[in-house]
Amino acid sequence: MPKPETERRSLTIKELRATTDGGTPKIAGYAAVFGVWSEDLGGFRESIQRGAFASTIKTADVRALLNHDANHVLGRTKSGTLSLREDDTGLWFEVTPPDTQVARDLLTSIQRGDIDQMSFGFRTVLDDYSWNGDTIRRVLQEVELLDVSPVTYPAYPQTSASVRSHVIQLQQQHPNSQAAEVVVANEMKRQAAFDLMSKRLQLAEIE
Repeated sequence: MPKPETERRSLTIKELRATTDGGTPKIAGYAAVFGVWSEDLGGFRESIQRGAFASTIKTADVRALLNHDANHVLGRTKSGTLSLREDDTGLWFEVTPPDTQVARDLLTSIQRGDIDQMSFGFRTVLDDYSWNGDTIRRVLQEVELLDVSPVTYPAYPQTSASVRSHVIQLQQQHPNSQAAEVVVANEMKRQAAFDLMSKRLQLAEIE
C-alpha cells in the first residue's frame, strides 16, 4: 500500500506567543484545534477529532520548523527542545529555539504580531468522510505528525489531484452518493477559471 501523501494545515491562533522568561526564549501556542470546521479546502471542509495526535506525539520524532522549511529547524522532540501535548482545545506545543539569526528574527516577528499563524504537517492514519450538500466533510481521527511550523502565509491551496483523492475515498465509503460527482464538477470549474485567469495575465505581460 502506498504511503499517504504529506498534507499541511494552517490556522491563525491568538495563543501563539514568544517569551524570554528567565532569559531563555520560548515559542508556544496551539498548532491545531479540535472540533472546528476549516474553510473550504477545495471542495471539502475538515475538522480534527480530539485524540487525533494522542498516539503520534508519544512515538514520532517531530520537528518545529519555520514555514515548513527543513533548513530552519527550531526544535525537535528527540532532543527535548520541542514538547507537545493534547488538551481539550487542541495540540499545544512549546519550543526552545536555537540562538540563530533566523530564530531571533522569528521571535521578534511574533512579539510584534507580524507572524501569528501556525501550521502542521502530517500523514493521515485514519479519517472519515461524510457530506453536507455539495461539500465533503472530512474528520481527521488519527494522524502521523511530521512537524509544527509558525508560518508567514497560512494558505496551502489544495491541488485538483488532492481533491480527487478525497473524492475517491468518499465514493468508496458512500458508493451511492452523488456529492462526490458534484465536488469534481465544481473543482473542474474552479480549475478552468484559474487557468483562464493565468492565460490572461500571461498575455497582458506579453503586451
